[in-house]
Amino acid sequence: MNLTALSIRRPSLIIVVFAVLTFMGVASYFSLPIELVPKFDPPVVTIMTVYPGASPAEVENAVAKPIEDVISSLEGIDQIQIGSNENICFVALETHQDVDIDKTVQELQRKINQILPTFPKEVRAPVINKFALSELPILRLAARANVAGSQFYDLVNNRVLPEIAQVKGVAQVSILGGEEREIKINISSARLEQYGLSLLQVTQAVQAANLDFPTGKVTGSETQIRIRLAGKFLTLDDIRNLVVGKSRFGSSIFIKDIAEVQDGVKDPEILCRSNGQPVVGLEIRKQSDANAVEMADQVLEKLSALEKSYSAEGLNFHVVANTSTFTRQATDAVVHDLFIAVILVALVMLLFLHSLRNAAIVLISIPTSIVSTFVMMKVMGYSLNLMSLLGLSLAIGILVDDAIVVIENIYRHLEMGKNRVQASYDGRQEIGFTAISITLVDVVVFLPIIFTIGMVPNLLRQFCMTVLVSTLMSLLVSFTLVPWLTSRVAKVHRFKGGNMAGRLILRFEVFLDWLSDGFVTGLRWVLQSWKTKALTLIAVAVLTFGSVLLITEGFIGNAFIDPGERGEFLMEIQLPKNASLLQTDAVTKQVENWLRKQPDVVNSFTTVGTTGKSFGLNAPYVAEILVVLTPFHNPREVSTDIFARQAKVELEERIAGARISVSPIDILGLSFSPIEVRLNGPDLDSIIAMSDTIQKVMASVPGCVEITPSVEAGNPEVQVEVNRQRMADYGLTMAQVGLTLQTAFSGNSDARFRDGDFEYPIRIALDAFDRRSAEDIRNISFVNPLGSTVYLKQFAEVRESSAPTRLERRDRLPSVQFSAQVIGRPTGTVARQVKAELDKLRLPTGSHFRYGGDLRRQEQGIGSMGFALWTSLVLVYLIMVALYDNWMYPFVVLLSIPLSVIGAFLALALAGQNLTVFTGLGLLMLIGLVGKNAILVVDFANHLKQQGATLTQALLQATKMRFRPVLMTNIAMVIGLLPLALSTNVGSAWKVGLAWAVIGGLSSSMFLSLIFVPVVYSLFDRLLARFGLDKKRVVEFVE
Repeated sequence: MNLTALSIRRPSLIIVVFAVLTFMGVASYFSLPIELVPKFDPPVVTIMTVYPGASPAEVENAVAKPIEDVISSLEGIDQIQIGSNENICFVALETHQDVDIDKTVQELQRKINQILPTFPKEVRAPVINKFALSELPILRLAARANVAGSQFYDLVNNRVLPEIAQVKGVAQVSILGGEEREIKINISSARLEQYGLSLLQVTQAVQAANLDFPTGKVTGSETQIRIRLAGKFLTLDDIRNLVVGKSRFGSSIFIKDIAEVQDGVKDPEILCRSNGQPVVGLEIRKQSDANAVEMADQVLEKLSALEKSYSAEGLNFHVVANTSTFTRQATDAVVHDLFIAVILVALVMLLFLHSLRNAAIVLISIPTSIVSTFVMMKVMGYSLNLMSLLGLSLAIGILVDDAIVVIENIYRHLEMGKNRVQASYDGRQEIGFTAISITLVDVVVFLPIIFTIGMVPNLLRQFCMTVLVSTLMSLLVSFTLVPWLTSRVAKVHRFKGGNMAGRLILRFEVFLDWLSDGFVTGLRWVLQSWKTKALTLIAVAVLTFGSVLLITEGFIGNAFIDPGERGEFLMEIQLPKNASLLQTDAVTKQVENWLRKQPDVVNSFTTVGTTGKSFGLNAPYVAEILVVLTPFHNPREVSTDIFARQAKVELEERIAGARISVSPIDILGLSFSPIEVRLNGPDLDSIIAMSDTIQKVMASVPGCVEITPSVEAGNPEVQVEVNRQRMADYGLTMAQVGLTLQTAFSGNSDARFRDGDFEYPIRIALDAFDRRSAEDIRNISFVNPLGSTVYLKQFAEVRESSAPTRLERRDRLPSVQFSAQVIGRPTGTVARQVKAELDKLRLPTGSHFRYGGDLRRQEQGIGSMGFALWTSLVLVYLIMVALYDNWMYPFVVLLSIPLSVIGAFLALALAGQNLTVFTGLGLLMLIGLVGKNAILVVDFANHLKQQGATLTQALLQATKMRFRPVLMTNIAMVIGLLPLALSTNVGSAWKVGLAWAVIGGLSSSMFLSLIFVPVVYSLFDRLLARFGLDKKRVVEFVE
């Protein structure tokens, strides 16, 4: 007994099955996490190594190159990028997609452990991490209170931060800005010389005196008492009265004799403001497996509780940026579009089927299929995100296809005079194999993406799975629930036009008959001669070629993905490298004042002294402002990238000496440069010599702006060149010299001062008055083993020079990256033009360009989508071979697929959409959606020929019989996609282009296929007949 017979005879079993699926689906829906996009972390591993006090050149030679040497031998490495900054080395290692990233991390750790003993002893152990998008901050907060200075910082750091860190899902809470308490020992250079002491002697004395020791136990006959030596500093006077040496006359030398001891705050390295007001900033990151929306909600609840707990201190939190809000808005927008699509499809069904009863039978496949899909999503560990929900939204029109095909055939059998039960069974049985075939054609196109690896498949896999599973569920519904319902309630309606509804329906039926007859008449004319057939083929070829010209002539741009309109951008302010933090802060305040006057600016979050691109390093000459704008078109009339560009131009005109760059934040919350050009060469000098030329060439390309090199020459620095022989003659070592200079100018904070339950750093350094110029460096004093005072200038040359503040390497060669933003044009189009112009340059011997950014991601995306496209065509062909039991007729279906390209490209051009990964996904979907139209015609033509009809009669009759279901299914799909295509909601950038591609492709193929497919079928049929291949070989055998 097949499914249909079982459903008609034992409906209670089917009802129970779908009731269980519905219950499980509803339960699964409410337990699914909400995310912006599926997890598709790139295969990137980072290695960060700190080398305190080292210059970029020292970091490169002592750390970067040894690491590069050992990791270059790893298998599966795609590229290695290394950046050497002052004090730090940052390595980014990208593997191939099929490499196990966890094993790569283990192997990296093993290899780096082998070379750790070769590093200078000041180098800290490298930290290896897998890069993950989940590491981006979910919440950015600004904290204020009535408590000032270090007390406020202590409140946030010691009280608030631990409370937030305990919230479920929180991985890290970072503090930005604020005044952190610090005990300062500011040593006078003159006093050191006067008493014959060195900085290292003072530092060692402080550290040696600030210790607690558990020294043992006193054990009696009945008692046991611990002994603890309490040597920690308890008050500032303990520090001031510490003896650090003896004078030549034998008297004690105290800290207070050579230094000023203060209970102060750290010298500011980062200043933080929100909307121009000083704040302590907090960045909250989630755990990799945590639900961002739930975590953010729980953190906000915790913040409200903290505000109440510390109301006496006036503690207040302001949410500057909350990515979970964007996530919730984006997913809600897709759900909203989904419901509208269901309503529109229902109206289409009502229009074509003429009764609520018939429309309800078809529409039952939508909720049952979608709800059942939630079960799969729960089992697979999926989430409610833009891709999975977008898949369900796009599937709305597909979900009614099978039901429409089945119910149309059932009603055809009812009109033959059969009873409801027999018509339901015969109608489904007759169309069953065809329904399975068209469903398989719909879903098989997604298999290559589901079963391949890479960034694009990882991003699209949940979309493909939701469409595939929901479509297969709709097939099950059409084989079970639909025949059961028609066997009970189906009824042929005869409208007589007695009322308004009846007259409208009759007129609509007359229109459909007229349209159908018109197509059949036109097809009869086309099929009458070879000339008309050739003319049809030529017309289709011209239209196809013309649609492709829309891309080659620039009417359709190309990009990896559309960045979307998030309404946020980063503004980086850079002053000359010798600018102080106060100078940078003064300029940044001017920028903030200008931003506050702009009506489109909602929030701003400023960090002076660091940027998001500095890998945690602080630089006094830079600042970064996160700017949050009002929603697009409500009331803002310009896009984020245009607003940011206009702001940059106006601010650079107002503020002399400041270089301002802007980068919009895309839909994923990233602000990477879409254009990245890297020049590798045998030596850095030749690369830097080409820098100006490369920047000019890139700037000459329309739309290429904000061009920034990663390495620049001419940054000021002071170089100390030691004469090792003289240094040795004075009885000094390089370690003594280095540690003394580091303590003098950077300070030593190894010692701690305990106050209650908390500890604070004790910073030992030269007084600020004694470290202002290069001359102060020359006059740094040392005490040799003989007790004599030696000055740095006696054995070293100190001179002012310039050198890069950052050095980079790529694939074991010196390298410089040129990054750029794009405005006013598609990123892919601009990137390809930039590449074409740069490839014309004559480069130094041994140098070459490597392209990253959108160009590289596009190439990866084209590779993935190209593989999926060709594999899908092969799979569709194989399904057709199984359906027709013929190796030639499937080409009739395949040749109809280009018909969709005509409308798809025209729709993209008219809608101003780019060719992206998502529009490519739409073209992939069209293979199945358009192929099934051809399948219906070819299958019925074969069936009629078997019954004795001539070729022309079979084609005309098949076209007339399938005209209505083809029209109904395609219009349902097109109407169901309109909410997505016309969407201007949050996150609409990804779905609009996809929707227009499918709408255009269906619209063109819906009518052209009804002419083109019969023409191609007739040509193939006559060709097969000429070679005697039109008859099936009948094989008979006796068992």
